[in-house]
Amino acid sequence: MNSIETMTVRDLAVEIPGATRIFEKAGIDYCCGGKRSLADACATAGVTLEEMMDSLEHAKTSEAAVKESNFLTATLSELINHIVETHHEFTKSEILRLRALSEKVYSVHGLNHPELETVRSVFQSLAAELEPHMMKEERVLFPYITAMENAARHQLSVATPPFQTVANPVRMMMVEHEAAGYLLERLRSLTSNYSVPADACISYQTLYQALEALEKDLHQHIHLENNILFPRAIDLEKNG
Repeated sequence: MNSIETMTVRDLAVEIPGATRIFEKAGIDYCCGGKRSLADACATAGVTLEEMMDSLEHAKTSEAAVKESNFLTATLSELINHIVETHHEFTKSEILRLRALSEKVYSVHGLNHPELETVRSVFQSLAAELEPHMMKEERVLFPYITAMENAARHQLSVATPPFQTVANPVRMMMVEHEAAGYLLERLRSLTSNYSVPADACISYQTLYQALEALEKDLHQHIHLENNILFPRAIDLEKNG
């Protein structure tokens, strides 16, 4: 493996399964912003490079990393199933729950906490971005990737899709990931890193906890697609 110091955040997240947890804790973007070097990412996040390198070295041999699935060797179908069953289903259910919860919290606390109106609006924009995005993946992109893999396994050809090459929908999905990432950053900023005020009720606290949990899940979700599934699908199309 290359020196950790000179590798990109994306490559570290792919090569060291436990790295995503470390990056999440440090506030380092490893999905949409994964092309930066570790040194640059640490400087932006305000953490020392030495401390981060020590944590990553430890993560390579940690029990959690050993137990984590290695999606570099799983079939693309297995990876897709994991993304849909673990991340898409969670996101869909949380969107339904958080729509109602954000409305409730705003109606009760909006007068004293006017930022809740923007929190509600930004969350609605995030949901409007994610719902059709996941549908396009499940109905168009993922089935085609699965068909490519099956064709390659049986040494068959696959019909040329309307989008000509898998790189085209992949590019679109990554642009939409960037848009979702921006909205997640807005939510974190608006909520002061999901810090609840002193007068927050249980629903208010639950809303912020759930939004932060959704953010963490979406980071892992986008990482698996941007950094592992999509590059492997493009490589499969090129090389069979």
